[in-house]
This record gives sequence, structure tokens and C-alpha cells, in this order.
Amino acid sequence: MNGVGGLVLVLASILMVTLPRRLAILPLLLAATYMTRGQVLEIGPADFTIPRLLVVVGFLRVIARGEHLPDGLHGVDKLVLTLAAILIGMSTFHTSDAWVFRMGLVWTEVGCYFLFRIFLQDREDVQSTFMFLCVALLPLAALMVIEKVTGHNPFGGLGGVVEYSLVRDGRVRAAGPFAHPILAGTVGAMAIAMGLAVWKISRRHAWAGLFSGAGIIFAATSSGPIMTVVFIGVGLAAWRVRDRMRTVRWGILTGLIALDIVMKDPVYFLMARIDISGGSQGYYRSQLVRSSFQHLSEWWASGTDYTRHWMASGIYANDRMVDITNHFLAMGVMGGLLLMAVFIAIIVYSFRDVGRGIKQHAEASIDQQFFIWMLGALLFGFVMTFWSISLFDQSVLYFYLCLAAIQSVVRQPRAIPVALVKTSPHESPPHVRLAATRASAKTRLPGKGL
Repeated sequence: MNGVGGLVLVLASILMVTLPRRLAILPLLLAATYMTRGQVLEIGPADFTIPRLLVVVGFLRVIARGEHLPDGLHGVDKLVLTLAAILIGMSTFHTSDAWVFRMGLVWTEVGCYFLFRIFLQDREDVQSTFMFLCVALLPLAALMVIEKVTGHNPFGGLGGVVEYSLVRDGRVRAAGPFAHPILAGTVGAMAIAMGLAVWKISRRHAWAGLFSGAGIIFAATSSGPIMTVVFIGVGLAAWRVRDRMRTVRWGILTGLIALDIVMKDPVYFLMARIDISGGSQGYYRSQLVRSSFQHLSEWWASGTDYTRHWMASGIYANDRMVDITNHFLAMGVMGGLLLMAVFIAIIVYSFRDVGRGIKQHAEASIDQQFFIWMLGALLFGFVMTFWSISLFDQSVLYFYLCLAAIQSVVRQPRAIPVALVKTSPHESPPHVRLAATRASAKTRLPGKGL
């Protein structure tokens, strides 16, 4: 870790300890976004990246202040813990040092998820975080556009990323502080979604999110992030048929089955036909899925440490593994079908909670209900992205931010309908007056003061 990384670590740690609860997560997100994986503190066999160290600081703060989950552990929280246990437990069937790598993944990703859950406790907290990130990502967009123009990565000196930008078919693909342009573009797609989510609250923050996201995606020059934005848009469009989603889901399933029957290749080869930015590796991704089925016996039980023979030609991560450009399959390779199933269950339960949250907050305003739906659309964008890339760097923290945001918003106390609040406080029972007071406080403009 060089001087820049050390300074960022110290400043972020101080801010995490001193800021109010709802703001304490922002230094972690900023440091994770702007610092590369090359900024590490090596202690024995373990590499402590800046986000990993800040998770330590975050939990020390939580213990010292007695902070906790506002509503205890629920379904998705328990599934995330189950995912962590399986990931570490399955290391027994892999290389001798697998547990070190997996402990690092669990500490960073699961640790961040629960810090997000503790620090973001309601819709106002989530909206404030989104508005801050919309603005905070503008400098990143500018630096990545500069990288696209010059071909030189401004973050190259921090290590862990390429110094000179990738070029495909004559197009420069900027990656910034991320390990790959697609991963950077995925964060850009989330910035656009965050901008749309706060549109009714602050147009300035919303435009900042739209501009920062568009700049990052333009600089990344990848089809994947563009399609992520498209799928988020599809998810938002489904708002108008939210009461008929069961019919929509069955219609989509029927359509996919019909396509699989009439297509020469399996339906997942639709990925091979998508190429928006030029030079797409859609065929490789489709063939990778086919190969995983062909070699199912090698990885279904506990995963595998050797996949290089899956692809006759293609992209290789090292001398033992092909590039697993599929997040679902990456779970399977690390922990077999069980780990993959738990990961899918986390997503399914999160979608379920979005639907239940809208029903439980039926008395809330349309804007509040739409914000919950927006989080579901964002999650849908991630799910579709997982078919084309595995989030193997700091970009995965934005996925866990999305999961935590859903839990925080849908589980916050429901507002008391105005009709239940009588004109005179003496005419209402004490518990109704107290609930009405809390509901009134919750309806104040979120994010004020940011």
C-alpha cells in the first residue's frame, strides 16, 4: 500500500467512526470505488484491501456504539450468512489455500452487506446515499472519459489495474479503478438507476447520476452495461403491470421455451447475438454455459479447481481456469450446485420482498411505492448482468448495497394512514398518537442537508 492508499484509509476510517449513522457507510463506498485492488496491506498469507480494512473499522464502530440491525435477522440476511458458511466450508474440497481467499471474500462482501443493513435503516437513508453517490461518481466519469481519450489509465499508478487501456477493434475501453471495463460500466449503469430513483426528490442529484453513469458507460465501451441499463428500463416499465406480474412471468417463461424449441442452439445463445459496442464476446459466454452443462459431473457437488479444458479456445484466467464470465456459474465453480442455489435464493427472496413491501406500504404515496419497485428493477439489472460477467472486484459491493437497500426499505415501519389520526390529540389512543408522530417525521424531505 502506497502513501495515497494509506492516506485514503486513514481519512475514511476517521470519517466512518465520527459521522452519523446514516452517513457512516459513505467513506467505505467512496474508498472502495476510487481505490484499486492493488492497494493492499499484506499480513502473512492474507491480503487486506482498503474495503476489507474498513469493514474492520466499521464493526469496531458498531460494537463501540451498540449499533445493530433495526429489525433483527430476516430471510435474506440468514441466506447471506448461509452463503458465507457454504463458501468457507467447501474450501475443504479445493486447494489448500482456498480458505484464505474465501475468508477474504466473506469478510469483504458479507461484512459490507451487514454494515449496509446496520447503517441504512429506512428509505430516507437509502435515498440520501443514492443522492451522494450520484454526485460522488462524477469525478470518476470524468477520469474515465480522459482515459478513453488518452488510452492511459489515471489509476494505473495505484496498482491492480492496467496502466494502458484495453483496445478492442480499435476502440479504447476504459476501466478506471476497476479490474475490467465491463465491471466499471456496471457501476455506471447503477449510477443511472440511482439517478432515476431520486428524480422526484432532487433533480440536480438525479441529473448528476445520469451524467456520471452515461460517462462511465461511454468510456467503458462495453455492450454489457448498456444492456444492464436496458433491463433496468424494462423493470421500470413493468411498474404499469405490477398487479399482473404472475401472468407476465409465465408469459416470459412460455416465450423462452418457444424460442428454445425453434432455435437451432439453446435459448441462452441469444447472448451471442447481442453486440452493441462492437467486438462482443457473446458467443464465448454462451458456449461457456453449454460447456458447464457438459461437465456438470465435475463441479455439481463441491465445485472445481480446473476448468481450462471446458473451452477448446477462448479466454483463460490462468493455467487452470477459463474466464468464468457468469456470476451464477462462478458460484457453482466455487461451491457446487448448493452454493449456486443459495445465491439464487437470495435473489428470489429479495424479489419477493420487493413485492411484499409494495403491498405492505399500500397506504404510502405512489412515489414511495415506486422507489421500492425501482430497487427491484435495479436488482433485475444485476441479475441479467450476471449472465455476462462475474463481479470479481469492488463492483460487487454495489450489488450487496442493492440487496441491503431492499431489506432496509421494505422492512421500515409502515406509515399510519392520515384517516386514523384525529384532529384532537386527546381523541386518539396514546399508541396511535405516537405512531402518527413517527409517521409524520418520516415524511419529511429525505436527504435534506446532504
